[in-house]
Amino acid sequence: MTSNNFLITIVGPTAIGKTALSILLANHFKSNIISCDSRQFYKEMKIGTAVPDANELAAAKHHFIQNRSIFDDYNVGAFERDALTKLNELFKKNPIQIMVGGSGLYVDAVLKGLDYFPEVAPKIRLDLITKLEKEGIEVLQKQLKELDIETYNTIELQNPKRVLRALEVCIGSGIPYSNFKNKPKATRNFTTIKIGIDADRQIIYDRINKRVDVMMENGLLEEAKKLHQHKKLNALQTVGYRELFSYFDGNFTKEFAISEIKKNTRRFAKRQLTWFKKDKNTLWFHYKTDINSVISKISEKIKQ
Repeated sequence: MTSNNFLITIVGPTAIGKTALSILLANHFKSNIISCDSRQFYKEMKIGTAVPDANELAAAKHHFIQNRSIFDDYNVGAFERDALTKLNELFKKNPIQIMVGGSGLYVDAVLKGLDYFPEVAPKIRLDLITKLEKEGIEVLQKQLKELDIETYNTIELQNPKRVLRALEVCIGSGIPYSNFKNKPKATRNFTTIKIGIDADRQIIYDRINKRVDVMMENGLLEEAKKLHQHKKLNALQTVGYRELFSYFDGNFTKEFAISEIKKNTRRFAKRQLTWFKKDKNTLWFHYKTDINSVISKISEKIKQ
């Protein structure tokens, strides 16, 4: 739908400079910033998620930065609801707002709604399989009936694969499995202007490697050590922590753990680009593009 509200959404691979650009745009348009990074929600994970520093947070008003605990049950469905509520509030003050983040699923949830099946943390499926083996399929059937009565009434309940799939989506997203099937496209009270930042692959990789080194200098090892006892939590199933947990468990050397963080972050960046490049409406800019050129393109879109 068309609207007089505009959500400028900045996407791109990790470490490319999305935060810096979002602040420049927020200052120009006198907007707030909605953070759409699913790892930066958690206050216990400050260093390893590269949250904006104190100066950056002071330069523009941010939302959804370290507003949750790793012990909270939070997911993409809850974020979609919370982000849309916040945007409705912000649009009353200014019809132009900014959203920034590298979590493609979370970006799409806000812009388009969850009209597909989301990725689910592997641990959820493993836990369900363990429950199936120990307690039998009847326990899972009962759980599905409580979480999604529509699916319970329509799927083959004696098929453990079908029951497991439906349950993992219910648990992982916080939304009934049936809601994802044949869902009409969500309507939004804003027009999306999506811009992407990119660079040559080697530049991205070099920036990632440097960022990991800076994280280690800033105390990532100590941060991960404090979280090690909670390593099974879903929030901690992420790059930068998993590798250090393996080091603490004696499976990796420290040097190998750091090299694995860099390698896995590079792989993550590649997946981010694959996801974001699917949207042909995204305006892509080289990461060193002059800010005035970016603002000019955005302003053209707003006037259309």
